[in-house]
Amino acid sequence: MEALLYTPFLLTLSFVSVASSTDSACSLRRRFHLNEMHGLGDVVLGGLFEVHYTSLFPDITYTSEPEQPSCEGFDTLGFRDAMTMVFAIEEINKNPSLLPNLTLGYSLYDNCGALVIGFSGALSLASGQEEGISPQENCSGTPPILAIVGDSYSTFSIAIANVLGLFKIPIVSYFATCSCLSDRQQFPSFFRTIPSDAFQVNAVIQILKHFDWTWVGLLVTDDDYGFYVAQSFQSSLSQQGGACLAYVEVLPWDSKPGELKRIVNLIKTSTARVVIVFAHEIHTFRLIEEVAEQNVTGRQWIASEAWASTAVLQIPRFIPFLGGTLGIAIRRGEIPGLRDFLLQTHPDKNDNYETNLVRQFWEHTFQCKFDPAEGEEDEKDLCTGDEDLEQVETELLDVSNLRPEYNVYKAVYALAHALDEMLRCEPGKRPFVDRTCAALQSLEPWQLLHYLQKVNFTTPFGDQVSFDENGDALPIYDVMNWVWLPDGGTKIQNVGEVKKSAFGREELVLNENLIFWNFESKKPPQSVCSENCPPGTRMARKKGQPVCCFDCIPCSDGKISNGSNARECISCPEDFWSSPQRDHCLPKETEFLSYHEPLGICLTTTSLLGTFICAVVLGIFIYHRSTPIVRANNSELSFLLLVSLKLCFLCSLLFIGRPRLWTCQLRHAAFGISFVLCVSCILVKTMVVLAVFKASKPGGGASLKWFGASQQRGTVFALTCIQAAVCTVWIVSASPMPHKNTQYHNDKIVYECEVGSTFGFAVLLSYIGLLAFISLILAFLARNLPDNFNEAKLITFSMLIFCAVWVAFVPAYINSPGKYADAVEVFAILASSFGLLVALFGPKCYVILLKPERNTKKAIMGRGTTKS
Repeated sequence: MEALLYTPFLLTLSFVSVASSTDSACSLRRRFHLNEMHGLGDVVLGGLFEVHYTSLFPDITYTSEPEQPSCEGFDTLGFRDAMTMVFAIEEINKNPSLLPNLTLGYSLYDNCGALVIGFSGALSLASGQEEGISPQENCSGTPPILAIVGDSYSTFSIAIANVLGLFKIPIVSYFATCSCLSDRQQFPSFFRTIPSDAFQVNAVIQILKHFDWTWVGLLVTDDDYGFYVAQSFQSSLSQQGGACLAYVEVLPWDSKPGELKRIVNLIKTSTARVVIVFAHEIHTFRLIEEVAEQNVTGRQWIASEAWASTAVLQIPRFIPFLGGTLGIAIRRGEIPGLRDFLLQTHPDKNDNYETNLVRQFWEHTFQCKFDPAEGEEDEKDLCTGDEDLEQVETELLDVSNLRPEYNVYKAVYALAHALDEMLRCEPGKRPFVDRTCAALQSLEPWQLLHYLQKVNFTTPFGDQVSFDENGDALPIYDVMNWVWLPDGGTKIQNVGEVKKSAFGREELVLNENLIFWNFESKKPPQSVCSENCPPGTRMARKKGQPVCCFDCIPCSDGKISNGSNARECISCPEDFWSSPQRDHCLPKETEFLSYHEPLGICLTTTSLLGTFICAVVLGIFIYHRSTPIVRANNSELSFLLLVSLKLCFLCSLLFIGRPRLWTCQLRHAAFGISFVLCVSCILVKTMVVLAVFKASKPGGGASLKWFGASQQRGTVFALTCIQAAVCTVWIVSASPMPHKNTQYHNDKIVYECEVGSTFGFAVLLSYIGLLAFISLILAFLARNLPDNFNEAKLITFSMLIFCAVWVAFVPAYINSPGKYADAVEVFAILASSFGLLVALFGPKCYVILLKPERNTKKAIMGRGTTKS
């Protein structure tokens, strides 16, 4: 690129020489021989257009005068662009309300698709090509041109704007889209009526997002246009996401078959079915030729504005491959009167210059020659200049799809409006020195810049034209679709538009019903590196590959993803768990010892059965309360013991069912108090037995006074009150509470009662254990007393059962999770209660019900005497 930039300066230095001090004037040593077209006027606007699309450069020699490069391949559309500028200038000259009393002229040059020629044309416009200048003359008057419309290539525009920007000469391009040209520091005098590539790239990304194309290939040209597009694409994708580039390839500037074969083979073998091409039409033409050669089908092409609507590629040989192409095209406009003006195009018979663009167009269109060289007389007809344009098929007259031409039209009018505003100056209100106005006789290009920046007008087609702080026009693009017609022809139709919304974002509007898809399904293709991850999975990027290439990993337990292509799985709320498909959260299953499950039913039944048996035994004892066996066994304590056992059986029901605050607070208190009441009764009975037999011995009668009925009741009450006090302090200081436990099972909520204070629970159990242990010791000491009056053996046996159950309870309770801990505690309550009930009251009921003959005082006393 740098070598190309330096070439014009070398040419300029070789063409221009400064006369010695003895000479009276400076003179051009040589002139640039450029294809051109001129029109006189008070103020002249320059123009640079690609009327020929290629150039042939002769070999450089140092022994003879260098030859001029020759331009090849006449581009009718480029000529139409140039003629559109001429039409706009003549239309302005006829407009009495715009630039009255001033005639605009023009000087147009052909860049021939070569930077050297385009740059030479720019220098010629800026400095003029007068034969001589006298250094003694006062340098005054208007410059050769006031502004330039062009160039069409971004690379050419960069080189020209770099140099002419130093002299503040306004340049308004109609086709240069490189985003780099928006840099006001580097290009202070550059404007354009076409959106920059930055907007075009974002427009393409909007299309990719719309159709969910995440895996695409990118082809660009080997120039600044392609370089900045590739850079902008990669930058935008990294910021916005949504798509990845499978490959980025640079199309060779010159014809290199080997390189094109490699690129097309890559397109053929790649899994990316969408190919984006930012290239000029000549490079795209060479590419598609190779695509057709290798028969690469099944690809969705996305065209940049450079070739989205070009007719060169709309040939039957290419349509099977390019049918269905989506393209970003320059905004189409209508220019009334342009066709009639173009019909009036005729060469000037008095102009014999071969470099005249109109003459070249005429010769190309009618395949004739005005001045045939030797040997060409028989090959081509002689041009007369009277040929009829309407009788020949030419693209010049097709004004149905004016896109670059519309931008040329807007560029000329922007300059005209800026110039008109400058010439309507009111002294004292302008930004120049001393608030003066610019005079027509001394106009300077830099003066026009201020007004050009503030241009704001509306075209006859209804489009607003203005420039932002970077010199860019209001961005808007048409979205085009290449329709493959049944007869083999092609139609390019508008299917939408992309423009900036009021919020400064790109807004895509598509009519999908109009889009032609060149696939068997007649639907948009899929172009992804990896298939979408379904709900319930997350994306895991493949190592060493772009972010669009990933594996789908199922979400772990307790996490879900409810959309496609989730980057992360989200955790369910505390009371919820993931569904089997991991795509939504479900309320967790709740677990507690329920009345409706088999275990709960069994324990409830057993509890009620124990309560019923207690009630029956109590009824039996009440009914037979006057019998000796009942009276001899301290009937009041027996009744109280049966009531406490009944309470023990009933308190187990508090451990079954959904835990609530009142059941959590009451269950351990009821359990602790009921069992203390029960064990206290047993302890007092044991002490009474010992006291009675001690009193039966000589001198032991005094001990009975401490075990009267009131003392027995008082002792039971006092011992029970201690437990009640422990429970009260426990509930007040650290009350048991319902708790949702999720530690046992991830997918279940175990409802349980937190004891609140482990110390309080330990004191409650320890107090019961202490009373039971004392009762066991006392009963064990009284085991050898006479059977007639002795309950000690029964109490000993019952206490052994009681202690064994509760000693086994502690490790079982600690190691039982969730509802099974409650079940273990209920089982311990029921087992110990049944043990006490059977051991203490079973033998007595047996005697009362089955051996009534032994339930007499005589039998009891007689047996006792016999044993004595």
